[in-house]
Amino acid sequence: MKAALWHGARDVRVEEVAEPQIQPGKVIVRVAWCGICGSDLHEYMAGPIFLSAKPHPLTGDCAPLIIGHEFSGEVVEVGEGVTRVKPGDRVVVEPVLSCGKCNACKTGRHNLCDLIGCYGMNGGGGGFSELAMVDEGMVHLLPDNISYEQAALIEPTSVALHAVRESRLKAGDTCVVFGTGPIGLLVILAAKAAGASQIIAVELSPQRREMAKKLGAHATVDPSQTDTVQAIREITGGGADVVFEVTGVEPGLLGAIESAKAGGQIVIVSVWEKPLTLSPNAFVFRERHLMGSFGFRNTVFPAVIRLISDGRIKVDELITKKIPLDAISVEGFEELANSKEHIKILVTPRGAKEQVTG
Repeated sequence: MKAALWHGARDVRVEEVAEPQIQPGKVIVRVAWCGICGSDLHEYMAGPIFLSAKPHPLTGDCAPLIIGHEFSGEVVEVGEGVTRVKPGDRVVVEPVLSCGKCNACKTGRHNLCDLIGCYGMNGGGGGFSELAMVDEGMVHLLPDNISYEQAALIEPTSVALHAVRESRLKAGDTCVVFGTGPIGLLVILAAKAAGASQIIAVELSPQRREMAKKLGAHATVDPSQTDTVQAIREITGGGADVVFEVTGVEPGLLGAIESAKAGGQIVIVSVWEKPLTLSPNAFVFRERHLMGSFGFRNTVFPAVIRLISDGRIKVDELITKKIPLDAISVEGFEELANSKEHIKILVTPRGAKEQVTG
């Protein structure tokens, strides 16, 4: 079968690999669509970062690896002991790999596992392939009114919803989202669903600022044209209740900190390629609260499925392009690296002209 393998920075190759052979407790999914995640792009541009350059403790695999972790498809085969799904079922995959034994796992925080991994980054297979074999517990059934394309956005939406759930945001609060790439835009949708009364988006790209407004931001700020912190303080009357940092760059985080009100909260959602220096006084003198949010837990996926199914979170407009697997490097990674016009590019391992429905 065909699959896209990461060999190194700017070196992703579509190759022929062996099809997975069913094992007890496993499910084989024929992939319909898989989204290119921001973390995939980081690995493409500058990896390995989170991706396994040496054997991962949970899979034993290392590069070259099949990548892709935001995917949906149809169950084609189940292993011995599988009871939750059957061939023909439409599913989405929750890609978290965890040990199940450490303190974080035992307390229900498997996204913080001591040995945390991700299917499609740390071995076992991946979504940029024709077939993917995963544990039965990693698949979720899809309602009939969620398409495979929509389902490919359930994983990144879960990242955003988890960040909002873990924050102190309450109905009626003001919030700011620094950075409106796919996750930032999904944070806007999640904050809107949570009842934020005022959402401000900070973004350099005019296309993404426009998308932020379309998805529910009440105001946008272009940091290249104005004093971002001052603008936010004027709009909110002194600073926001909760600020989500989704830029992954130092100016974004520093601006996010100063945009929070006295006693406000800053939530770091982005994953960083390198460390930076912060002043503790920005927190001490204003009694601000700083926290990080990483991935999601298993209660979030079902919630996102319900929210999309009920129409409370609409993800369709984030899909800006759909491409075949063979075009993943040039029309996928390179286009995302060189243009801010795209939000989410979906990839199908089926033929370029084949219509994928459902």
